[in-house]
Amino acid sequence: MTARTRPIGSATRGTTNPNRLRRMDRWIAAAHAGMLRRAADPVAVDLGYGAAPWTAVELLGRLRTVRPDAEVVGVEIDPERVAAAKPYERAGLSFAHGGFEVPLPAGRRPLLIRAANVLRQYDEGEVAAVWARLCGRLAPGGLLVEGTCDEIGRRHVWVALGPEGPRTITFAARLGSLGAPSDLAERLPKALIHRNVPGEPVHAFLRDFDRAWAAFAPYGALSARQRWIRAVASLQADWPLVDGPVRWRQGEVTLRWDALAPGASGGSVPDPR
Repeated sequence: MTARTRPIGSATRGTTNPNRLRRMDRWIAAAHAGMLRRAADPVAVDLGYGAAPWTAVELLGRLRTVRPDAEVVGVEIDPERVAAAKPYERAGLSFAHGGFEVPLPAGRRPLLIRAANVLRQYDEGEVAAVWARLCGRLAPGGLLVEGTCDEIGRRHVWVALGPEGPRTITFAARLGSLGAPSDLAERLPKALIHRNVPGEPVHAFLRDFDRAWAAFAPYGALSARQRWIRAVASLQADWPLVDGPVRWRQGEVTLRWDALAPGASGGSVPDPR
């Protein structure tokens, strides 16, 4: 390749496992079902799918529960990974060599770009430019979902962005393995991973969440799910949550991005101690 056509970005470690991104996929299919149903061209991009194509295969299956004619293009910057994925191609599923330029055939723009565990290796100062580039590739009304999870998908935090920029942030966990909500701090996306310090809104949110989790510990005798639901519900007075019990039951909570954005005032009162 010439410098002019070289994909934009750097190769990831390629770590991947079946069902690693199931929480993110299910949230997309549920929370953004209307977007999928309305789209004229329901094509999604699994950006940086890694050394094996499992996440692209699974994304297609989950999107098709909402939109049976959805398509997925797995995009990888490592040509050897693309070659290894080619045997898995079928109607609606293909793989392409590329990076943040998000290569699609002329005239097509993705309704959805999912970039999971892609930006961890970048500097925080590079995130805004990558977000802007990816959002610039979206179809009108499209969505970028960018975030990080652990190796088997038990803990996950992601940001949802539209062409105008970041909209929401979601925290999701397998509740049976969760010690405290702040355990999710290690999976904050790159834009926030270094911001979990006193004075930053994400730190205040996780502090309040841990306190609520502790306050509702007696509900743990019923189930971790019941404890989570009640802890999340108690946050509504101080934080701008945008979902409800249906999603909370899945071990999720979503709030407006502007409440946790670096330098934002946050949604909670300061800690008096």
